Amino acid sequence: MITVFGSTNLDQIGTVSRLPQPGETVAGGTFSMAAGGKGANQALAARRAGARVRHVSGVGRDAFADLALDLLKADGVDLSALKVVDGATGIAMIFVDSQGENVIAILPGANGAMTAADADRALKDVSGGVMLLQQEIPQAATERALELGHAQGMTTILNTAPFLDSTAVLASKASILIANETEFALLTGRDIDQLDAAMADWAAQHNQTVIVTLGGDGARAVTAEGKAISVPALPVKPVDTVGAGDTFCGYLAAGLDAGLDLEAAMRRAAVAASLACLKPGAQPAIPLADEVEKAMRGI
Repeated sequence: MITVFGSTNLDQIGTVSRLPQPGETVAGGTFSMAAGGKGANQALAARRAGARVRHVSGVGRDAFADLALDLLKADGVDLSALKVVDGATGIAMIFVDSQGENVIAILPGANGAMTAADADRALKDVSGGVMLLQQEIPQAATERALELGHAQGMTTILNTAPFLDSTAVLASKASILIANETEFALLTGRDIDQLDAAMADWAAQHNQTVIVTLGGDGARAVTAEGKAISVPALPVKPVDTVGAGDTFCGYLAAGLDAGLDLEAAMRRAAVAASLACLKPGAQPAIPLADEVEKAMRGI
């Protein structure tokens, strides 16, 4: 069983020929809305990977809440621990350019109402399994969930996105840390060209497995015991990269929950993340398990 403790948003997506510079206006193309939020995205990815998933999050009493939860409900994610508050559901405003790159602004809404007490409530009867966390809800809630997860024998996975000033405080509290290369450089204060050494040092110092995702170059890991792992991405021409990182996290959690070793779980997650770049949007682009297995057979 996977517990995802994190955000739920409705993504509002505009396509543009190129991303605007500060103060610049760029004419756009299409507009769409899709369910999102890093927590919800990762919950759906884990579910589509075949895991049983419970999503602990917050939404508002507004028209956006149903839209934000549609795919989670349709795919059978357990929403029994959902917190509904007066006010707005979280919103992500996203611009995607012709190369599939994006910029995102988050308006937290109900996500900002999540508290340490919500972690107590959601995890009081949970022991073992996997818990997946991100940083789009207040850090006090995430920190409490990490502490409870550790105390209750869970494998806790913290994704360092979006990177915050307080990320370093929480980063060492998880069993497994997942960051992209930019986030990991910010976390360690070391240049990207020192990545391998920085990962080895971090894993040893914090007795922790660290995974760094590298976009089209796949992902690397170093375990607490010093084992280094590298897995490739699937070669694709990206349409939209917005959901790739969350897909990786959800598929990785599902693989570990199913008993795969770290390298096998990472390989599957990297292929799933690559496939997620082939469609626009975050949740709509997350591939199903059979699509991932088919792609892996073709490697």
